[in-house]
Amino acid sequence: MALSKKIDFAVIFRVKNANPNGDPLNSNRPRTTYEGLGEVTDVCIKRKIRDRLLENGHAIFVQADDRKTDDASSLRVRAENALEKKMGSADMVKTACEIWLDVRAFGQLFAFKSGKSGKGDETGVSVPIRGPVTVQSAFTSEPINITSTQITKSVSGEEGKDGKRGSDTMGMKHRVDNGVYIFYGSMNPQLSEKTGFSDQDAAAVKEVLPKLFENDASSARPEGSMRVEKVFWWEHNCKAGQYSSAKVHGSLILNADGSYKENSLPGLSPEIIDGF
Repeated sequence: MALSKKIDFAVIFRVKNANPNGDPLNSNRPRTTYEGLGEVTDVCIKRKIRDRLLENGHAIFVQADDRKTDDASSLRVRAENALEKKMGSADMVKTACEIWLDVRAFGQLFAFKSGKSGKGDETGVSVPIRGPVTVQSAFTSEPINITSTQITKSVSGEEGKDGKRGSDTMGMKHRVDNGVYIFYGSMNPQLSEKTGFSDQDAAAVKEVLPKLFENDASSARPEGSMRVEKVFWWEHNCKAGQYSSAKVHGSLILNADGSYKENSLPGLSPEIIDGF
């Protein structure tokens, strides 16, 4: 059964002495806008949502290599193991959505090679699935301060000509000193009718948002350096929604110190959930 009502949500989280989302095109420095605001991309956020859903036992299509629950060596192999190339597009969409929660939620593009054309070129078929759950990138309300530290990286495992270990190399490590971010999302009942994203699926996403950064520690993000402060969950009373998502999201204003202000919307109040 599809989603019974429109849902909007928002998440406020704090970063302290961590790199929440490095930019590989900028020496892996924390992402910032031209105005200096901190940024965490929607792709990064959805990755963490998928990881938490996977840990909760849900079937997920896009799995990280270090977390995968099957022996598929790539997304293509995982798709081919579950979907038959001979399926029609409608059957392929239906089957993929029945199996994987993240496909029902975020959508997915499935591309299959079907053989050689008369000219010797490979041909194929692409099956796009548009998901009902959208997530925006996270931003800070004020410019952030980034500290860069030069480090020594012991990456050489080879011995030199004199029998000694090869020389270490120098590198840089970057961190956000202190930043408060906010991101918004929405769940669209009309699009959920295409994928079968249900009220139970929405509840599964809601359950993992307060613990978005649990089991996500790394050298760039030490344990406890990132935490969810608040989750805001607006459930409208109909599929069309009482207000536009823009108006709902705009009713929550984040201050630089992490405090927030809510502008009341008659007939629609958020459930506020503390982070873990």
